[in-house]
Amino acid sequence: MRLVIARCSVDYAGRLTAHLPSAPRLILVKADGSVSIHADDRAYKPLNWMSPPCTLKEGDGESESVWTVVNKAGEKLIITMEEILHDSSHELGVDPGLIKDGVEAHLQELLADRIETLGEGYTLIRREYPTAIGPVDILCRDADGGTVAVEIKRRGEIDGVEQLTRYLELLNRDPHLAPVKGVFAAQEIKPQARVLATDRGIGCVVLDYDALRGIEDDKLRLF
Repeated sequence: MRLVIARCSVDYAGRLTAHLPSAPRLILVKADGSVSIHADDRAYKPLNWMSPPCTLKEGDGESESVWTVVNKAGEKLIITMEEILHDSSHELGVDPGLIKDGVEAHLQELLADRIETLGEGYTLIRREYPTAIGPVDILCRDADGGTVAVEIKRRGEIDGVEQLTRYLELLNRDPHLAPVKGVFAAQEIKPQARVLATDRGIGCVVLDYDALRGIEDDKLRLF
């Protein structure tokens, strides 16, 4: 991971445009190719970002102080550096992944045992399918034999959709699995997460914990 603290301005050009005026900011460049711009507030949320896969070019032919980040859709994040205050790189290695709480882990186990809940003809490949950036909760096949990656959360938010997006990018590089579809499953899915998932072609499933345990059987809905 590369950490850069700089006085900079940022312009985004894509389906819409956005401008961040000059100010000191933290720029994170991660090994997965993502670039995010942070202020000293907003908790973990960046001011602007570019999700992988994307490319970073330092310099625009005229000035080395201009960074251009481009994603596969051709959208651009242009960072104009005025003063670099700190620039360091750190090797974090492979992350062991998030240790899920009891309910989340049990949801994964229950859904794997009742994989047909996702649709008629679904079959399980395996739980905790390994990737270079952590395990996918469930990998399965649909009735047509297509590969489906399922990310399970107790509460479905944008971060979970981003996590599944990264998994799908890696899995779709494997010719034995591709094409791989995604399903985001949670007991509750926030509206913003549902919008982002839909925009990326990811299906959403609302899980009822009691129904999966066999107490009720009519509250799981597939959208």
